[in-house]
Amino acid sequence: MPQGVCAEDLPKLEALICNARAVRRGEVLFRTGDPFDNLYAVRSGALKTVMAHRLGREQVTGLKLAGEPLGLDGISTDAHACSAIALEDSSVCIVPYPELKRLCREIGTMQDRLHKLMGEQIVREAKQMMVLGSQSADERVAALLLDISERNAQRGYSSNEFNLRMTRDEMGSYLGITLETVSRTLSRFQKRGLIDTQGKFIRIVDFDGLRQV
Repeated sequence: MPQGVCAEDLPKLEALICNARAVRRGEVLFRTGDPFDNLYAVRSGALKTVMAHRLGREQVTGLKLAGEPLGLDGISTDAHACSAIALEDSSVCIVPYPELKRLCREIGTMQDRLHKLMGEQIVREAKQMMVLGSQSADERVAALLLDISERNAQRGYSSNEFNLRMTRDEMGSYLGITLETVSRTLSRFQKRGLIDTQGKFIRIVDFDGLRQV
């Protein structure tokens, strides 16, 4: 959130942000249809966003890591379009949206930053549609691993070693493939020397090979 905001205006943003809220593993931060009052920034941990099909089955629609915004889906209708659930013990910073709008009117760079966050989400969702619509199972799993790697690097974390916050089942839901396919694909990547995996821990061994999948 603070990117691009000058030092003199940072105290205004800091005064706006409420105390961090702890969200335990499996706890719901907000549900589909809940009134939209706040934006959130993931302070630690990771959360998934899910939407329910008409038959009640849930589809994982997003993964939010530390440092990333959450809750932008509620801006259009003043109600959340998806649910956000903690994948592990996490914490989020709460940003009341009405106060944020007032701050954006006062600070042009803050408004620019909010627009960029919204634009980034649109681009990410468009990329996910492309993954689901045109790529093989191997390509989908490789794309997810490379995406997490890139997002970690952008925030100063390791790009080649990380824990997969999602279960294999959640990865399958997000990528539109079965749990068994996810497991077989990761095993195949390991045999080819592209990655080393132990449970949820992933180490990318061959970035070029993974990009060529």
